[in-house]
Order: sequence, then C-alpha cells, then structure tokens
Amino acid sequence: MKRLAQVFFWSVLSAAFIGPGTVTTAASAGATHGPALLWALAFATVACVVLQEASARVTVVSGRDLGQAIRERFGGRLGGTVPVAVLATIVLGCAAYEAGNLLGGVAGAVLATGLPRPALTLAAAAITFALLWLGTTHGVSRALGGVVAFMGVAFLVTATRLSPDPGALVRGTLVPSLPPGSALLAIGLVGTTVVPYNLFLGSRLARGQSLRDLRFGIGVAVGLGGLISMAVLVVGTAVEPPLAFGALGEALRARLGGWAEALLLWGLLAAGLSSAITAPLAAAVTAESLLPPATGSGERSRRFRGVWLVVLGTGLGFALADVQPIPAIILAQAANGVLLPLVAVFLLVVVNDEGLMGREGRNGPASNAVMLPIVAVSVVLGTLGVSRAAAAIAGTAPPSEGWLLALSGVVALGLAYPVVRALRAPRDGSR
Repeated sequence: MKRLAQVFFWSVLSAAFIGPGTVTTAASAGATHGPALLWALAFATVACVVLQEASARVTVVSGRDLGQAIRERFGGRLGGTVPVAVLATIVLGCAAYEAGNLLGGVAGAVLATGLPRPALTLAAAAITFALLWLGTTHGVSRALGGVVAFMGVAFLVTATRLSPDPGALVRGTLVPSLPPGSALLAIGLVGTTVVPYNLFLGSRLARGQSLRDLRFGIGVAVGLGGLISMAVLVVGTAVEPPLAFGALGEALRARLGGWAEALLLWGLLAAGLSSAITAPLAAAVTAESLLPPATGSGERSRRFRGVWLVVLGTGLGFALADVQPIPAIILAQAANGVLLPLVAVFLLVVVNDEGLMGREGRNGPASNAVMLPIVAVSVVLGTLGVSRAAAAIAGTAPPSEGWLLALSGVVALGLAYPVVRALRAPRDGSR
C-alpha cells in the first residue's frame, strides 16, 4: 500500500508533462509517421526519470531544494543574476504553458459537451484556483494521482482497441529511426516530456522522503506517464495529418464507436486540467526556492499565491481571447526550449558539487555518463526552440531541418568546455 501511495504522490510529475502539448505533439507524430518515433518517447521517459531523480536527490542529500542550491552555487558569484534570470524564465514559460493547458483542455470539453468555450474556460480556471488556494503542494500532488489514472485508462484503452501491429510497436520503440522530415518532431517529443519546471516541483516534493522511496515513486510514476504518451502517439495513427482534435475524435468514432471519441475528448480535458494546476504551482514553488527567504514565506504567503495567480491569470487571459489551441501549445513548446537547457546545465553542476552534495551524494562517473548526453540533448532542444521562435517573430520561414540540427550541434559543443570547467571546479575546491 505504501508503494502505491508513492506512485500516486509522484504522479504529479506525469500530470505536469502529459498536457495538451504532449497530446498534440505525440498525436501529430503518430498521424505523420505512424509508430516510428516511439523510441523518442522512450528516450524522453528515461531522461525525465534521470533528471527528476537528480533534482530530488539534491533535496534529500543537501537539505536544500534545487532553487536554493542554484542560489547558493551561483548567486554569490554573479550577484544573484542567475537565480533571478532562471525564475523570470520559469514564470514566463509557465504562463505560456498555462494558456496552452487551458485552451487544449477546454477544446476537448467543447467537443464533448457543446457548451460555450468561455464558460468552460472560466470553470476550468475556477477549479484550478480553488485547488491551489485551499490545498497544499503535497495535497494537490496526491489529488492529481486520480486524474493521471483516468488519463491512462482513456488513452491506453483507446490505443489497445485500435489493434496496432505489435511488431511495428516494438520496432518503433527499440530501433531509433528518422523518417524524412521527422527529426524536429522527434526532438519535440523529448521536449514535451522533459519539462524544466517539473525539476523544481519534484525537488520540493522530495522533502522528508528517503532516496529509496522517491526513486521507486519517480521511476514508476514517470514510467507510466511515458507509457500514456506512447498510447497517445498510437491513437494519433488513426487520423491523417494535419492533426485536429475534432478530426481525431471523428476518426476514432468511425473506427471504434462513440465511446472512443468520448474517452479521447475527456482524456484531453483531464490532461489540460491537470497541467493547468501544476504549471502555476511549479512557478510558485520555484519562486520560493530561488528567491531569498521573506517574512511570512510559505504556501499561504502573498508571494507564493501572487506568483501562481499571475501565471493562472495570464493563461486565462489568453484563453478567453480565443486563441486557437494548437498554435498556443506550439508557442509554449518554444518557451520550453529556452528553459530546459538552462535548468539542465545548472542541475548537472549542482549534483557534481561536492560542497553541496558531499562525496557520497554527488554524481559518480556512471551517473555523469548517463546525464551528460541528456543535458546535451536539452541544449539541442533549446537551440531549435529559440531558432524557430526567432523565425516566427521575424515573419520568415523557419530554417531547414539540417541547418537547425547543425547549429544546435555547434552550440552544444561550444558549451562543453565551460560546463566541464564548472564540473571540475567544486571537486578541486575552487569556487
């Protein structure tokens, strides 16, 4: 029973990354390339487990959550610029995600019920507000376990009833391949799973946990979340590109019946609502950990509530403006491209800092061998996101796939030297 409680508790991480962005990206991958990109979600799930375990281990071993460790490690050297920059980017990114969460979730509810979009949007925001205002971080985490369970049933049952080819699923999961034009989409599948603000939230939740318990809870909960994302990709194979939620629901109705369409649409609502709760919560948790302690700080403080109110209010404003959901979700993915490499590099440095983690708690060679490629992929993701966003702002066509991948490789190599120096400095005793 204790193990099951751990899985439900850590399901908040799955609830955060299985939002409308994941549904959109994974279903688009399935519609465009069939099951060929399942391997990207398998890699993303492993990467998410590795990074979440590292951020939670920071709290258990050092007694500081990730934000406090970043503030201690970098704040003195750079006058607090790094923590403030990370916080500002996290809050802006969470606000962008919040718009996509509300829009995507409400899109499912509109198709399922036929009720007006504004009324459903306000209802979703009211539910989010009530849970965040009345609940605690740990209480909200446990409540979201049930939402994740419903999402799992909705998407896994639908995917199974489509009777996909088992051989194609195994090949797609275990044999990496990049069909023509699929490289950016494959990287996007990683970006929609490894969510940077989740690292701060997971670190906060690790307080009072043992390493053994949190490793089990994170491994199973995130693993199940990855399986749900894979089911969404399989469901996407039922429709021809370009993806639209309505078209996907109609395709499922034609192939399996009305129950499949209903499960998809309510599953989309559950994905949007769960992520709409976790994005403001994670932004507030990040603010509490990155900023210096203040009088009256805590989950009932004005600062904590003020941060999540800003994120929720911004997302609600965009949602009520009737922005189309899929473009808003894609914009949120671009924000993730800026956040992820920043946080991943800082986390890598922190878990190798012997002054913070101790000789036994810091990463060893094997842990770094696993974590370094994941951080490199995060840098690639960031470069792609920034390049595509810059092209969109300039009103020009995005650079070619080959050019973007070459540029991201150059950036990753350019960052290798300063990152290695930062990793060596704590062990040499220099700061």
